[in-house]
Amino acid sequence: MKLYNLTLQRPGGITHVIHGNFSGPKQQEIIVSRGCVLEVLKPDPSTGKIHTLLTCNAFGTVRTLHPIRLTGSNRDYIVVGSDSGRILILEYNGQKNILEKASNVHQETFGKSGCRRIVPGQYLAIDPKGRAVLIGAIEKQKLVYILNRDSQARLTISSPLEAHKANTITFYTVGVDVGFENPVFACLEVDYEETDNDHTGQAAHDIKQSLTFYELDLGLNHVVRKYSEPLEKFANLLITVPGGTEGPSGVLVCSENYITFKNFGDQPDIRCPIPRRRNEIDDRERTMIIVATATHKTKNMFFFLVQTEQGDIFKITLTHDADMGMVTEIRLKYFDTVPVASAMCVLRTGFLFIASEFGNHYLYQITQLGDADDEPEFSSSERLEEEDTFFFVPRKLKNLILVDEMDSLSPITGCHIADLANEDTPQLYVTCGRGPRSTLRILRHGLEVTEMAVSELPGSPNAVWTVKKRADDPFDAYIVVSFINATLVLSIGETVEEVTDSGFLGTTPTLSCSQLGDDSLLQIYQEGIRHIRADKRVNEWRAPGKKNDYKSSC
Repeated sequence: MKLYNLTLQRPGGITHVIHGNFSGPKQQEIIVSRGCVLEVLKPDPSTGKIHTLLTCNAFGTVRTLHPIRLTGSNRDYIVVGSDSGRILILEYNGQKNILEKASNVHQETFGKSGCRRIVPGQYLAIDPKGRAVLIGAIEKQKLVYILNRDSQARLTISSPLEAHKANTITFYTVGVDVGFENPVFACLEVDYEETDNDHTGQAAHDIKQSLTFYELDLGLNHVVRKYSEPLEKFANLLITVPGGTEGPSGVLVCSENYITFKNFGDQPDIRCPIPRRRNEIDDRERTMIIVATATHKTKNMFFFLVQTEQGDIFKITLTHDADMGMVTEIRLKYFDTVPVASAMCVLRTGFLFIASEFGNHYLYQITQLGDADDEPEFSSSERLEEEDTFFFVPRKLKNLILVDEMDSLSPITGCHIADLANEDTPQLYVTCGRGPRSTLRILRHGLEVTEMAVSELPGSPNAVWTVKKRADDPFDAYIVVSFINATLVLSIGETVEEVTDSGFLGTTPTLSCSQLGDDSLLQIYQEGIRHIRADKRVNEWRAPGKKNDYKSSC
């Protein structure tokens, strides 16, 4: 017997966020991972509300998530790295509203299940042109899969190509945008072989992290270590810089207190300090690191949004010589301050989604890109003394507007059960979050009610109904509200508004109403019965003489 527990409510915390055109070429959705649950979200551009399209249990731990688009395609696939010991490529079917395995792709098994340090699944890197996927482990193992199409334009995947290196700890991996040359992947690694053999501990003290590039040779069908360079400071993140005809290529290395641009060839390293808050009360010796990044790219420009561990977002732009293909300057500008994110993404519709590390998740509307305000811009070309940095003053939101919020209890730091409200049913009193954004929340047993819209009524109603226009409609179309001397008909949609062309008689109270047959509506009032057809034709039966209806049943 095998048992598996399923909770009544899905987890609130979000660990990974991706966005892309998953259901169609012009449809942009967000896919989030909540530990063992994959969820498809779609922001409404008109209202700014986030709608959940699909919630799917993965029956395992999702360790990493990434979108991929094959060359020439107009839709994105979802590559999932999990604790299953398999690589899985999913496709979102918008018509069926399901996540299904991409056509003709089997689940490629490469190791044992579980979150093991030598079994790939912890890291995932995608070639920006969609030609290959690198999936790596914390230690030693890295596998590269080549993606292609068959004669029927269905996605196919190759056998794994090994890129293993013993005695190596991996910290991060990304795909480098090199256009249509051989795919290249960049990794942050540490080689601990000398440390294991040194009993004095000096090698461990002097150990350095390296930036290593792996090249997939499509002609010879194997992976080689193309280049490796030691770093001055330990880094925690890599950001892919657009290449080919869209940019200078290369990567941004996010390390302690600095952001550095690196690339092949004659390109010199360009380093810029991470600005700090002026007059902050924290320890000035504390290092500053980048915890979340988002890239926005169009045909004519690109920029990066990076967030520090204090929640401050900076906009990064690169100045490069298109003729020489060389980056000459890194420019940073303070954008806004939002809750610290575990992941964030910028949508083409002008939204910024923040999956908070602690507490609720937020959707912001980007009102301006921070180019016209009076914030100072920091540049790598400005000469500073070693270990000096730039300073800025944080402020309230200026470039962002909060439009929607998703509740999350993660993390719960304390809980107490008591009936303090004297409701005969105990309530759960929980403390959530961290620091100034921590909250005290009261939880009650029962179904959650979400307020979708509020509409003021002209008086006190005595009855209310909801009706469909057609029998096969999935949702109700009208809310019929009866007053003592009138009837009000409201349409149900993104907003609740009064309608006057529904066919209902509005000058008398309604005793009952319902959907009749396939596409007709029925209204019963004191003077008679009103039959409303789909083409708005009305058949009316009047009560004989001075007799009125006072009771009805539909």
